[in-house]
Amino acid sequence: MTWQSTQQDKAQGKNEPQRSQQDEIPPISSGRTTRQSARQMKNKPAEQAPAPEDTPAKPHAPNPTIAPAIQTLPSPFTARDFPKALLGLLTKKKTWLATHTPSFPIPHTPALQTVLSSTLIFVQEEAGTAVCISPAGLLLTCAHCVAETPTELDLSQPLWLLFSSGLAVRAHCISWDAKRDLALLRITAAQSSTPTFPYTPLPQGPPRLHAHLICVGQPGGEDLESALPGAKTGYDVVHVSTGRFRGYAAGQDKQDNAEIGALKHNCWTYWGHSGAPLVEVEKGNLVGLHSSWDDQTGMRRGIGIEAIVAFIDEAIGLANLV
Repeated sequence: MTWQSTQQDKAQGKNEPQRSQQDEIPPISSGRTTRQSARQMKNKPAEQAPAPEDTPAKPHAPNPTIAPAIQTLPSPFTARDFPKALLGLLTKKKTWLATHTPSFPIPHTPALQTVLSSTLIFVQEEAGTAVCISPAGLLLTCAHCVAETPTELDLSQPLWLLFSSGLAVRAHCISWDAKRDLALLRITAAQSSTPTFPYTPLPQGPPRLHAHLICVGQPGGEDLESALPGAKTGYDVVHVSTGRFRGYAAGQDKQDNAEIGALKHNCWTYWGHSGAPLVEVEKGNLVGLHSSWDDQTGMRRGIGIEAIVAFIDEAIGLANLV
């Protein structure tokens, strides 16, 4: 019996401030803070009470096992081919990816190359990250990167992303789980005729405590800690950091990441890293996604592989992860 099948049996029955990779980082804000909510809090009057959060919805998965043929997108894009409002952002990010190489904090290993080539960044926003987990183009990200609430979720809305190589793809959400804070996307069009995509594999078992991790993500370009409107962070479009797997929060259900991720790690992250893959350096396997941070300690938090395996199995079945 494999570890994944054991997890299937068990299963029956956002991001944060910045600038230190230490385990304990002085708190900068309070509550589960996503990039969107941070911007709202920065701009709203002090007396205005925060709006109540929606009750987490059950996963949405319309015909998730049906894989339509992947369309070929034009290259380069023009205003006629691509939504005009997004063309500027796409061009800016593609240009950066074509002219820059992310700084590597460790020697360039096969694991680093795998996670870097299979990481995607969202075009719609200044930030947001995903990872390809299947050569056929299945992408994993945080649910709040797709929609903050069930009422915001639009499964017909196309999502535009860029692989770190600069390859542009269009994807659609096929499963969304607010409680686990996970979303599964499927590539429906790509700026290439290639039939397969680079991907990071799932592991055969959970990571060991203090395992060395790589995190690749897209830190936000807007400085949400600055009092100056429109202040920029100056961070790279894609950032590579390293850290350690620090286990799970005591007493927290690994399947419940709605308020804060159960997994603990200390890779450097910033708003926009949500959905960033956490990969074990030695084995090159996905061990989780970064999602949030603990405002009391500064510990980075994420969604562990146990929740990921259960989510994928419910959404499409692990056997269909091709």
